[in-house]
Amino acid sequence: MAARSIVSLWTAALLWPAVAGLAGQAQGQDSRPGIAVFPFDNGGSYGQDKDNFDALQKGIAGLMISDLAAGAAVRVVERDELQKLLDEQNLGAAGRVDPQTAAKIGKLVGARYVVTGVFIDFYGDFRLDARLINVETSEIVKVESDRMQRDHLFDLIRTVATKLMRDANLPALPKRASEQPMNRQVPTEALTYYSRALLYHDRGQKAKAVEMYEKALQVFPDFAEASDGLKREKTS
Repeated sequence: MAARSIVSLWTAALLWPAVAGLAGQAQGQDSRPGIAVFPFDNGGSYGQDKDNFDALQKGIAGLMISDLAAGAAVRVVERDELQKLLDEQNLGAAGRVDPQTAAKIGKLVGARYVVTGVFIDFYGDFRLDARLINVETSEIVKVESDRMQRDHLFDLIRTVATKLMRDANLPALPKRASEQPMNRQVPTEALTYYSRALLYHDRGQKAKAVEMYEKALQVFPDFAEASDGLKREKTS
């Protein structure tokens, strides 16, 4: 009897990891690789007012987050979650975040990769650089860059994001999900208003954020990110 009890205990011990894993899946634990997209730095831009450039640091990241989150392959860290950590670490206004610091912040939010980048707008000639960083090693895995006229800013963001994630050793997106971002064209004017809404949201200027979201939707009524942001501002 004692021998049988010992065997039963060993069997239970051996089976427990598998049972626990299944339980975790049943409870909805997300095992997909996490990605955190940092605000993009202004590398020295001319031709717009400072608030627009400050806003684009957040807006470019916001749209990249949306494109990545459109598919089921990755778990994208919420922008507000990352911004809260950046504010706590006093990194929001401290200039460019180096790969080591970005990796440390990425670990805190449970990301496997982080995306950082720089933009330069020279009177409408817009260049965007992005880096994919491995959180475990702080290694820059991939760098992508492209340039277009400011009027095609949404296309530029989408193009760089697609190139950056290609061959990044992530699960393949279903074809339908991978084509989803291609089905819309966000005007640069709407994108600029959306970016300013994010800027005012982070500054705690709720009324101004609402105003900018509404202006973005007037220009582009199907702007899902602006619509979602407006709802959050009005219900928070």
